[in-house]
Amino acid sequence: MLIRCWGSRGSIPVSGKEYLKYGGDTTCIEIMTDSGARLIIDTGSGIRELGKKMIDENQTRFHIFFTHFHWDHIMGFPFFRPIYKEGTQIDFYGCVFTKETIEEMSSKTMVSPNFPVNFNEVKAEFKYTDLCSGTFQIDSMTVTPIYLSHPNKGLGYKFQENGKTFVFITDNELRYKQPGGLDYKDYMEFAKGADLLYHDSEYIEEEYPEKITWGHSIYTDSLKLALEANVKNFGLFHHNQNRTDDEIDAMVENCRAHIRKINSSTTCFAVAKGNVVEL
Repeated sequence: MLIRCWGSRGSIPVSGKEYLKYGGDTTCIEIMTDSGARLIIDTGSGIRELGKKMIDENQTRFHIFFTHFHWDHIMGFPFFRPIYKEGTQIDFYGCVFTKETIEEMSSKTMVSPNFPVNFNEVKAEFKYTDLCSGTFQIDSMTVTPIYLSHPNKGLGYKFQENGKTFVFITDNELRYKQPGGLDYKDYMEFAKGADLLYHDSEYIEEEYPEKITWGHSIYTDSLKLALEANVKNFGLFHHNQNRTDDEIDAMVENCRAHIRKINSSTTCFAVAKGNVVEL
C-alpha cells in the first residue's frame, strides 16, 4: 500500500513562511491499495489538491473514511473536484454517533448561504456505510475501526494488506478518557507491531494543563505509545495551528534522542504535506 499525506494540520488551515516544511492544510490522507483502489481518510482542506490530481488521473472511484465530523476534518469536501464530475462514485464510511446520517454531516459543508452549490446538485453518486465496529474489506485491504477518546467521539483506523499494517489515530487524548473513548492499553494493543503509526501529537507538555479534555495528546505520550506498541515507524500528526516548522523539528529531534537513548529501532518523523510512505 502507498500512503500519501495531503494535510496534517489541526483545527484550521494556516499559511506563512514558518509553515512551509510541514504544510498548512488540515487532515487528508490518501491510501492506494496494491490493486489500485483509492481510500481517503477525512476531507480536510488538503483534499482540494488531491481532487485536482484525481481529475488529472481520471480517477472516478473513491472510498472516504471519516474519523469524525469536526469542521477541520470535513471543510474541504465542497472543493473536491471529482464530486462535480459525471460518473464519479464515492463510498462514505464512518460511525454516526448522533441522529444525523453521514450524508447529512457531509452535506452541511454545502448548506446555503455557506456555499453556492447545494449538495443535491453535485454529479457524483454516493453510498453510505455505518462502520462502528468489526472489520471491512476493500479488495485485498482489511479495515478495522477503533473508538477515539475525543469530544463528540470518532474513529481511528487500522489498514492491513499483504502483511503490512498502517494505523491512523488522530484527535485522540491518551491521558484523559473521553465518553466513548478507550483506555491507553487498548490503543497500544490496536497499534501493536504496526509498520506505520500516525498518532495525534498536538501538544507539548507545557501546553496540556490548559487543554485537558480538548481531545488531543502530548507528543511524548504518543511516542510512548508507539514504542510500547513496538511500531516500526511513528509519525507525529495533527500539528497545532500555531506550531512552526522549527518547533516541530525540535519535537522530532527530542523523540529521536529518546529513541537513541533506549536503543529502540523505531523511527520517528513529523508527517508533512507531501509525505509518501510505501509499505
